[in-house]
Formats: sequence, C-alpha cells, structure tokens
Amino acid sequence: MKKIFYTLFIASTLVACGNKNNQTVDAVIAEGNLEKMKLKQEQILKSYDSIGALLRKMEVAINALDTLKKYPLVSTFTVKDTLFNNFVAIQGNVETSQNILLFPEYQGVLSRVYVKQGQSVVKGQLLAKIDDGGLSSQLEQLETQYELAKTTYERQERLWNQKIGSEIQFLQAKTTMDATKSTVDQLRSQLSKTSVRAPFSGVIDEVITDQGQVVGPGGQALMRIVNLEDMQVKASIPENYIQSVTVGSSVAITFPAINLETQGTIRSVGSYINPTNRTFQIEIDVPNKDKNIKPNLIANLQITNYSNENALIIPVNAIQENARGDKFVYVLSEMDGENAKVIQTKIETGKKQSGFVEVLLGLNSGDVLVQEGAVSLKDGVMVTLQTKN
Repeated sequence: MKKIFYTLFIASTLVACGNKNNQTVDAVIAEGNLEKMKLKQEQILKSYDSIGALLRKMEVAINALDTLKKYPLVSTFTVKDTLFNNFVAIQGNVETSQNILLFPEYQGVLSRVYVKQGQSVVKGQLLAKIDDGGLSSQLEQLETQYELAKTTYERQERLWNQKIGSEIQFLQAKTTMDATKSTVDQLRSQLSKTSVRAPFSGVIDEVITDQGQVVGPGGQALMRIVNLEDMQVKASIPENYIQSVTVGSSVAITFPAINLETQGTIRSVGSYINPTNRTFQIEIDVPNKDKNIKPNLIANLQITNYSNENALIIPVNAIQENARGDKFVYVLSEMDGENAKVIQTKIETGKKQSGFVEVLLGLNSGDVLVQEGAVSLKDGVMVTLQTKN
C-alpha cells in the first residue's frame, strides 16, 4: 500500500505540473500541429523517465525500512569439482562361442547315450556311441593283414640290404604294406565317427535324440553342449559413438531377468558399419562364476564414453535460456542471512547425464546458484533462501 500511495502521489504531481504550463494531450492532438505533437511527446517521455527513477529510488527506501517485505523463495545448489561420467545406454544380447549342436557323422543306430541333460562334461569325454555295423571287426582283420605286410616288408628290406633277392620283391612288399596301412587308417577314421565326444568342456544343455534311433549325417542333432564360462555380450552401437566407444571402455551391465548387476570391459569393436541401421558391433566379456548368465539373455548396458575427474556439474533445472538461445543461471551474491541478491550469469555447457549437465565456462567451484524458483527471477533482484531440513 505504501508503494502504491507514493507512486500515485508522484505521478499526479508530475502530471499536474505538466498540465499547469502546457496544453492537454487531447488538445494538442485536436489542434493537428505536428511540431507541437512531437514536443508534447518529448515532455511525456521525460515525465515517464522521471517517474521511473523516482519509483526505483522510493523502492530502495521502502525495502530498507519494510522488514516485513517478502522476496521470492528459492532453493540453491553449490558448484563443486566432481567426477563426471557420460554413458551410452544400449541393450545387448548374451552369447557364447562355445554353444553348439552335435550332429552324427556316421550312419547307424544310436546304441548308447552316456550323458543326460544338465550333466557337466570335459573335453574329449565320450558322450554317445553309434553302432558300427561290423566296422570294428573289419578293422581287426585289416590290422592283422597290415602286421603281416609290415613283417614281410621288413624281411625283404634286410635281404635287399644284404644284396639278396630281387628289387621287385622288395618294392612289392613295400607297396603292399603302404596300401594296407592306408586302408587301416581310413577304417580307423570311419570307426572314430561312431564315437561322439565332447569338443570342449561344458554342460549338456539338451539331449535331442534318444538311444535306439537311427541317425546319420545331415539328420537330426544328437545333443547341445554349452560352455557357460566363456560368455560375452554383443550389442549394436550407433555410428556417432565410433570414436568414444573403444576397446577397454568400462561397461555397467544389468540383467533384469535375473536381477544381476556386474561390470565388464569392451574386448572388441567392429570395423564394419551396418548400412541398414548405421551401427557397429561390440563384444564385452562377462564374468559368470555362478553360471547364472545364460545365452540369449537380455543385457542393459551403460558404456562410459566420456569421463572428467574435475568437472563442474549443475542440475539441468537450474539453467534458463533467453530468446537468443543463450544459457544462463542466477548466482547468489551479497548474501545477508537468509536473503541474497542474484546475478544473471551466462554459461556454456557440455554433456548431460542423469539430470545434471557439465559446465564448461561461466562458473567456478564454490559458486552458489538458484536451483528451484529461477523462472520468475530477474538480474539483481533479492531472494530468500529456502531452509534445508
């Protein structure tokens, strides 16, 4: 009320003084004299400036005496040096290079299956046996023939070295031995295909073909074997991150399905950009001591693509923007108890993460700025600081 009273008093005084020596605005307009109109306009502007100056002076005097005056209530944030990390959030898929189906290489009846689903096996362990259809008996006969051919060759060799016998006998004995050995080796190779062995250590994930069924090359798989120790997550990364996502970058990995969080590092980065979706592939090693992580499990990744150990960060909601697109904040100065004056300060920002933004220019560590309540403020106004509980 005091402010309104003084404003009306000053305004009426100035208008009265102006009307005492000059014509009214309506009279000047009615007269239609351009020079008098411009002169009247200058008089009005001078009166307006005088009123504004007097009002500002009066406001300062009132604020000094009015202890009950209320300033805008604001919350604050103190700028400090801190570690700032920026992340690329992406979804990946768990894979393992040791996850294969075992197919038969020999035609016959699956006579024995030595393992069951969920069983751990070691590399080279016998998993199943296919009936060889008499192949082993043939091999025994050929091995006997080979031993005879070998003995005959060795005797002919001794005689030939003693210049006894003909060269043709020696060469025939050697040819017979070599041919028999080649046949034995081929039969052994065929017979080895009747034994299904583990190509690596792992777990039998599924037994697909039951004992007693006829199997053969190109037919149904016998079983699946998986190694859960050597696991990795594969993900497709947008091409604009190709310089910041590199081998060795740390990754926070979350598996929502099993409520598990772990850390990993990027072990490989693809050199090929997929023209369809403009992405490149990465692989991340995943520790799996408890065997909880399974192939094809969904993984949420946070890849660190930028880090600053001495960054100045502020809340995003503390930043204002003018019509020109300049970003600014209100920094507190002339603090008096719970009251302070705000100074509009232009800033330059960098990367954003989790509701905070890195400030590159404009602020220093220790600056206190307005966080909430800055929308209605103007440069130089007084504010009241919200008490923190």
